[in-house]
Amino acid sequence: MMIRSDDVESSIHIDFVPMADVLFNLLIFFLLATTIAQVEREMNVVLPFAKTSGPISAALREIVINVDAAGEIVVAGRKMPAEELQTMVHDAAAANPEQKVAVRGDRTTAYANVVRVLDICKAAGIQEPFLDTVPAE
Repeated sequence: MMIRSDDVESSIHIDFVPMADVLFNLLIFFLLATTIAQVEREMNVVLPFAKTSGPISAALREIVINVDAAGEIVVAGRKMPAEELQTMVHDAAAANPEQKVAVRGDRTTAYANVVRVLDICKAAGIQEPFLDTVPAE
């Protein structure tokens, strides 16, 4: 019969500090990675509902053009006049013929504001601009 000794149990020590450090670093990494990717998608634009809406995904080189409720064009967090938008989209389409563009129009804005942005995209050479929507409940 084996008799346990108190010396054996007291000599076993598991240090959780390195594991906690690694977990903390992973948590910070994933929080920062998702926050940076979501900045463009979290503007004050309320998207319309659609039963056939696709998932909102951030493509690697996708240009996201927001049209707010007042009809202002916002790209990368700053307001942009239509002429500057056309130049930017034209340059992007010239550099990459497969350039992806997502147009996010607020559901309360006039449809003419969204059409104006779509027209700019088509004139600049974007073949299929994508309209972002959210799934209907």
